[in-house]
Amino acid sequence: MECGEEAFNRILELERKRSERSKRPFMLMLLSLEGIPGGEEGDSVRAKIFSCLEAAKRDIDVLGWYRYDSIAGIIFTELSGAGDGAISETIVKRVRSNFAGSLGADEIKKIVINIYFFPEKIEPEGWSDRLTLYPDIKNRLRSDKHKLFLKRVIDVAGALFALVISAPLFAVIAPLIKLGSKGPVFFCQKRVGQYGRTFTFLKFRSMYADNDPSIHKEYVAKLIRGAENGARNGEAEKAEVYKIQNDPRITPIGRFIRKTSLDELPQLINVLKGDMSLVGPRPPIPYELENYDLWHRRRVLGMKPGITGVWQVEGRSRTTFDEMVRMDIYYVTNWSIWLDVKLLFKTPLAVLTSKGAY
Repeated sequence: MECGEEAFNRILELERKRSERSKRPFMLMLLSLEGIPGGEEGDSVRAKIFSCLEAAKRDIDVLGWYRYDSIAGIIFTELSGAGDGAISETIVKRVRSNFAGSLGADEIKKIVINIYFFPEKIEPEGWSDRLTLYPDIKNRLRSDKHKLFLKRVIDVAGALFALVISAPLFAVIAPLIKLGSKGPVFFCQKRVGQYGRTFTFLKFRSMYADNDPSIHKEYVAKLIRGAENGARNGEAEKAEVYKIQNDPRITPIGRFIRKTSLDELPQLINVLKGDMSLVGPRPPIPYELENYDLWHRRRVLGMKPGITGVWQVEGRSRTTFDEMVRMDIYYVTNWSIWLDVKLLFKTPLAVLTSKGAY
């Protein structure tokens, strides 16, 4: 018997999270039934379709409505052995063979089948078009659209206000950066935002121009791999997040603006552009994402990245990578306007006390 839409999508969410931890893949087959006519005739044809799908799945697989009365789905769990292509080809053949024995040729042509595998082997930019496996995120964003609109209003108003009152700081910091070392005032870098979309991230330049990014790239790779190995061995991760001691790339003025978080001020422009929010997870660099474990990726899917957030206020460089990810996932899962307000009010104290500055 098929599941309703809510139950099916909840099982899909749990199966995705299980796969993130176990690394055992699953396959989602979606069948668009929009071309099947409604009414009594449509109900009869759809009953035959579900009967065919029931016969094509195993006892451990799940059949139901991905989108009620529109898209049917089967979650094929515990896949192993052959590659994705061979598995999907075998299952699609089985389903179409069942259809051929119960449905007319015209009815079969109207059924559109799409296949999705998890874990997904995709680049960051691909996520914006691949939220099919994340119905929980889509449904939450849809239900929170009014609150998210209010969040955007707060972002724009807050960013404009902050830019006005910080204008004197821009006027002082910019020439100090130019006098301290050759290069531009702003540091522009590709970062990964909501749904994996990349954007140009702005900061005051705190490093010498044309520095070697491999130092940080190698450090982050070791940090994330170390976190994974420590978790598997039951050990606490000791490395601090993104904090390289005595980084030779940082200029004297850069060390000061980093310590006081003044280098973050240009991100207010990112907020106005809509790439970021005042509050949200820290946006990763694409090469960081390459080293992410599966469950780490959830931190960049649910919400826009922010200038401040739970990690920036409560942990920053004093915490470990996995703890940082858990903080960001907690924020995404428990987000509310009130939580944003509390974090915004806590941020100045964290900055003034240099709590976790990096």
